[in-house]
Amino acid sequence: MSAGESTGEILKALAVNVIIAASKGVAAAITGSGAMLAETLHSFADCGNQLLLLQGVRATRKQPDRNHPLGYGRAMYFYSFIVALLLFFGGGVFSIYEGVHKIRTPEPVGDITVALIILVISLVLEGWSTLGNIKTMGRRRGKTGFFRYLHETKDSDLIVVFGENSAAVLGLLFALAALALAKATGDGRWDAIGSLAIGGVLVGVATFLAREVKSLLVGEAADAGLMKSFEELADLDPNVERVLNVLTLQQGPGEIVVAAKLKFRSGMDTDTLVEAINAFERALKARVPEVRWSFIEPDNVE
Repeated sequence: MSAGESTGEILKALAVNVIIAASKGVAAAITGSGAMLAETLHSFADCGNQLLLLQGVRATRKQPDRNHPLGYGRAMYFYSFIVALLLFFGGGVFSIYEGVHKIRTPEPVGDITVALIILVISLVLEGWSTLGNIKTMGRRRGKTGFFRYLHETKDSDLIVVFGENSAAVLGLLFALAALALAKATGDGRWDAIGSLAIGGVLVGVATFLAREVKSLLVGEAADAGLMKSFEELADLDPNVERVLNVLTLQQGPGEIVVAAKLKFRSGMDTDTLVEAINAFERALKARVPEVRWSFIEPDNVE
């Protein structure tokens, strides 16, 4: 995912969440609803999360230096992991706490007309943002299945934004149902149940995001398609007899490190061998532009 495309998705989500968070805050104050308060805090937390992701995008643009010779691509994974933690504790855990508190001491909700209008408008805005996010992922995943893409993609920022958006849509649906039931029955415990449901969604999404980003943060191999491209290039290269070993590392969104041992044809002098290696690296980067660093070693054993 390009930095420009990534930034655009994050900024769109940020603009939507700023409007929604302020609106929900007004509705929470009017109704005294715990579910609305949970949704308000969720949206404000999302605003902070998107600012963190923007910082992550900015960090990845820094050029390699002596202390970070492979660049700062993994900075995005760090910020994405922090976002997952904030979503878990700042949104999910607090919403569950608020739900438990409201069940123990239920309170009737006030006039919900304004709250329902704001929730419906918020649902439309969040739905629009989520659909845009899904379209972007559709362009990226190609023929890969949607859920498989969510598990295998290296675009942590895109997945975090999608996770936040989808959680927001589900949370809004739960808040709508909770408020309507609480008003219709006069039982404030329905509002508390809505808060618990919102908290459960946020904890579930945050756990999924944390698990996926942790794998990238520790160091994950690039997509399997890279190996296929590598082997195809080796088969086409008359100087390469066999691929002995290949290691790949996802260094950041759109940044891959490749280290490989190749058995080249015998009889080449040093200059010819060097040129063969350089030609192979150029062909690899042309075929897979995400390969930013490649280290090819000639050898005859694995």
